[in-house]
Amino acid sequence: MTDKLSNAQIAWRAAQDIEDGAYVNLGIGFPEMVAQYQPPGRQAVFHTENGILDFGEPPAAGEEDWDLINAGKKAVTLNPGAAFFHHADSFAMVRGGHLDVAILGAYQVAQNGDLANWSVGAGGVPAVGGAMDLVHGAKRVAVITEHVTKKGEPKLLDRCTLPLTGVGCVTRVYTSLAVIDIENGHFVLREKLPSISLEQLQSLTGAELLVPGPVADLIVPEL
Repeated sequence: MTDKLSNAQIAWRAAQDIEDGAYVNLGIGFPEMVAQYQPPGRQAVFHTENGILDFGEPPAAGEEDWDLINAGKKAVTLNPGAAFFHHADSFAMVRGGHLDVAILGAYQVAQNGDLANWSVGAGGVPAVGGAMDLVHGAKRVAVITEHVTKKGEPKLLDRCTLPLTGVGCVTRVYTSLAVIDIENGHFVLREKLPSISLEQLQSLTGAELLVPGPVADLIVPEL
């Protein structure tokens, strides 16, 4: 495959689209990296399902307080004014539409916005977890992911083949090769790496990429 973005660079690109003051939930694992790359002059308020609002930077090694963890069981710090609350209240925030953005990982995304991010089938994760609430509670749902699997198979598809997390919920996908919107049941290409041709990108995508206008170069810093 051609050159591709690292996970940190994908997370950086997604962070650039988070508005100042937005209430944001980041999925466990790779999506947690997005919090590290907020643009200067902007400050999102990060929410975690286990009951913290406005957590801060990860603590320095050896300075962790293991009573302060996020939903992925990673140690966090608190910003001034941070709040704790019951798990049920946290999900009331999610289900009540109080989150502006949810950024999640994915195994598959379909061109109609369906998301599969919790099970790879037999022997996989046994339950969908809180993601099913996030994808329909947040005002905007974005995905960050490699463009293809480790086997080189497309992760962006005409239709998901794995169990769904949510139906028609994703609006933008940030991949290792491109930034793609989902509009009216189609993948719409907005940005791509300058080093990859449109034909190459299409060959790595499992559904048609619409190109309604000029495609911007996907430029990110070295991280």
